[in-house]
Amino acid sequence: MIVKVNGENITCKENDTLLDVIKSLQLEGKVMAAAVNMEIVKQDSWHLHVMKEDDVVELLDFVGGG
Repeated sequence: MIVKVNGENITCKENDTLLDVIKSLQLEGKVMAAAVNMEIVKQDSWHLHVMKEDDVVELLDFVGGG
């Protein structure tokens, strides 16, 4: 199935969770916030949020600056 992550289409398996997607992109530990279809998914729920065909995911990492 295809989902869009930060503007790029990726293929994931049926029943993959948001955490599975993050791990497959080797971003575990780097992502601070995630939204699926414009709705924030709390980090402690990433392993429960099952992806669906055509979901749009935004993964965010916060950087300091000034």
